[in-house]
Amino acid sequence: MGSRVLVTGADTFWGGRVIQALEADPGVDVILGLGEHDPSVPFERAEFVRADQTYSILHRLVQATKVDTIIHTFLVSDSTLAKSRALHEINVIGTMNLLAAASASGSAVTNLVVKSSTKVYGANERDPYWFSEETKRSTPPKTMVERSLIEAESLIADFAVDRPQTAVSVLRFANVLSGGLTTPITQNLSRPFCPALIGFDPLLQFVSSEDVVRALEHATRLKLRGVYNVAGAGRLPWSEVVSMVGSRPLPMPSLHHRLLMRPLAAAGLYEMPTELADLLRFGRGVDCSKIEATGFTFRRSSAAAVQAFAEHLRLDRSTGSEPLAYRYEHDVEQFFRHSPAVIDRG
Repeated sequence: MGSRVLVTGADTFWGGRVIQALEADPGVDVILGLGEHDPSVPFERAEFVRADQTYSILHRLVQATKVDTIIHTFLVSDSTLAKSRALHEINVIGTMNLLAAASASGSAVTNLVVKSSTKVYGANERDPYWFSEETKRSTPPKTMVERSLIEAESLIADFAVDRPQTAVSVLRFANVLSGGLTTPITQNLSRPFCPALIGFDPLLQFVSSEDVVRALEHATRLKLRGVYNVAGAGRLPWSEVVSMVGSRPLPMPSLHHRLLMRPLAAAGLYEMPTELADLLRFGRGVDCSKIEATGFTFRRSSAAAVQAFAEHLRLDRSTGSEPLAYRYEHDVEQFFRHSPAVIDRG
């Protein structure tokens, strides 16, 4: 008998791609996707359930379906996607509801995998060259996205202690570069001129979207326990990253960049949230030997992830068109899944 998996954030970039990967795994019998909005990619086997951002329905769903695995992809690590209150509700309250459902009487959950971010380490001039999973931040968090991620991880750590029968893994991912993924970094690198803080050229790590999904699958399949850094090998100067993607640096004063960025952000051209400004001052590096010791191998280094993103940008610029977006329509999906008139369901 195969596993029964529930994926949060099924309507997001990451949840959708994790579900598609699980659908190709014959060892997974049941896949449930939970999300607030319509999925952005098509599902073949997965069933989609609509829920609010705090996942208040999760308790009923876990009890009714007897899922044994939850993959939590819905921790928000991009502060431009939600205001401070919403970040707390999604990352903290949503995680509390998830853990309550997983630990309730009668729960069949024995495996919990959480997608987190290396933003929990912050970025500061006093940071070590490499962060291990046990390394503490150099300074207290000063942004809501960092605070909410740290609080969510603390709740998960307490859950792991209180429920030893459940394998709990938290994967902290470096900044991701991928076509189709919009973040402040990918948005800025996609422009002809990319912000760079005067006097700083930090060393950064990246991870490819392919390795993100593979790492989540790996942790799920092996039922890993503990916290794991996930980032491509090597670090690159920001100036080299900007050059590789075919952009040019847009020099910004480090002390007053917020005033200059405000009208650019309002026009939808650039984003420079506080956590990104800190990263573009001091950089960040994480040691990934712990996850590699479990047998995981990266397909792309940091440089290769940047190069793949650069190739995607060049293709976009040469074609000048975006691929057609997928539109989820419940009645149509149900027809193709269940109607006896459909002969070929491939």
